[in-house]
Amino acid sequence: MFNPIQQLPELLINQIAAGEVVERPAAALKELLENSLDAGATEIQIELVAGGIKRIRVVDNGVGIAATELKLAVARHATSKIASLDDLERVASLGFRGEALASLAAISRLTLTSRRATSAHAFRLQVLGGETSNVEPAALAEGTVVEAEDLFFNTPARRKFLKTESTEFGHADDAATRIAIAYPSVAVSLSHNGRRIWAHATQSPEERVMAILGDEFAGSSMTISEHQPAFSISGHIAMSRYSRAGRDQQYVFVNGRFVRDKLLQHAIREAYADVLHHQRQPAYALFLSLSPDLVDVNVHPTKVEVRFRDARGVHQFVFHALRKALSQSSAEGTPPQADPGRYITATSNWSPQQLSMQIAQPMATPHQVGLDTSWRPDSARRAAEATRFYEVLRGAETAAMPSISSVSDMPPLGFALAQLHGIYVLAQNSAGLVLVDMHAAHERILYEKFKREADRGEASAQPLLAPIAFALSLRERTLLDENRALLSALGFEFGDLSPNEVAIRAVPAMLDRREPHDLLRELVADFAEYGASRAAEERRDEILSTMACHAAVRANRQLTIAEMNALLREMEDTERSGQCNHGRPTWYQFAMSDLDRLFMRGR
Repeated sequence: MFNPIQQLPELLINQIAAGEVVERPAAALKELLENSLDAGATEIQIELVAGGIKRIRVVDNGVGIAATELKLAVARHATSKIASLDDLERVASLGFRGEALASLAAISRLTLTSRRATSAHAFRLQVLGGETSNVEPAALAEGTVVEAEDLFFNTPARRKFLKTESTEFGHADDAATRIAIAYPSVAVSLSHNGRRIWAHATQSPEERVMAILGDEFAGSSMTISEHQPAFSISGHIAMSRYSRAGRDQQYVFVNGRFVRDKLLQHAIREAYADVLHHQRQPAYALFLSLSPDLVDVNVHPTKVEVRFRDARGVHQFVFHALRKALSQSSAEGTPPQADPGRYITATSNWSPQQLSMQIAQPMATPHQVGLDTSWRPDSARRAAEATRFYEVLRGAETAAMPSISSVSDMPPLGFALAQLHGIYVLAQNSAGLVLVDMHAAHERILYEKFKREADRGEASAQPLLAPIAFALSLRERTLLDENRALLSALGFEFGDLSPNEVAIRAVPAMLDRREPHDLLRELVADFAEYGASRAAEERRDEILSTMACHAAVRANRQLTIAEMNALLREMEDTERSGQCNHGRPTWYQFAMSDLDRLFMRGR
């Protein structure tokens, strides 16, 4: 038997809505804070009890609510922020649906006290189980106080889904912190169970970000500010030497609203792709601004998801803005310093193996920064050294390196001393010892060269004396055909032999004397893994990265001192040379003081 269609009670409607808007105390707090900001508050006090489960109290000094509007304030779909569809499509306020207070009133014991500046005194309204009390006079200097007690007291099934008090407080703390970052001109404080947790006075945007993200972030971050007619972005991003295991320091705001947007996350991640290891997370606080009619915030009840009218334009703008900043950062700073003293306390009883393990520990997580590119004693000499490096790699003779007259003439990465196990280059600079992974460093150099050539449309092809037949599966052939135009622009040329076989007729000139079919097979494997629908520039850089890896000098390749020095000079002239294409470090500095501590000199 079917039940008849009937109108749901108003309380049940509000409780259903509350399930979307107020799924936990943090969500309720977020809505109340947004109301305070929309009311023009410059001071907000947050008081929580039991993680916000027992009580959420928000006090602000905003414009307040008139006594005649208090009951409307807790009614569904009653708002002062929009009045038409046009208003909705260009909404600039944080709140606009008129659901937050109604939803909160449906699942808690709500008290709303407010006073307008023009009113003789404040007024109070209480709501319990959907029933509102009469509006009555109250004592309040200015603004609004909202108290919500016993969340989900009348929906026990929902309350069972709440986590522990500490967990719920953690989420509420996060919600308050995001508001604090986005609105530095507002003084915000947070208390829990009667204890002050944190408080931020009115600050500049930079001061607020650094106060919240901490000194380590402050010392490893840079300011970003890019503008174009449609979009602008500002904020702070961490350099590659500062990374996290998790996403706890990732804040993106669109027109002052904290969002979790896959498109923006992808753009940021791609900007860091060349300098950050894939297992690490970048840290940032970014503020994207655009006209309200270019972004739809009415996508999800929690308003943390948005939809952009020009999604690709936003993606490319954010990507290029961050990529530009990260590229510039690679030419700033000082060589990274090892600090073995943090890890090593040498004893005379150690075996050589134990000492080796201890030395390896500080080198396992190197501290990377950029190079000081102010050293430019002889650009002609540097160019000649770099040319010799590539001549030697192709089999030409190498001239001797010029001598150095003084320590002050020494470049940032110094001059080579020797090669270790065909993998590392040991160099001496003014600070001490430099250790370089030659393959990783050369890989970055080639990658940046390939990108510059591709950007200028100068990628040259090297015809093969004899075409190389290359067998493909049906899937591989489809992937190759889908990406043939892109491969052709990079210097590859193919001829068709049969439905499952092609002939490689030319390869990029920088890949001379390599096995092209090995590279092509790896490229096709990448196409299969990542698909063929990603942006052309992103796909292009992936191909160039793979090409650079194949073309770079390999382990156990014996280099002369001249070759090693030419490699060091190329590193100093290359963007992002502190990391290889996969985000791993390419070099590491041991200062003389570090070495002295290892050998207990001066003790």
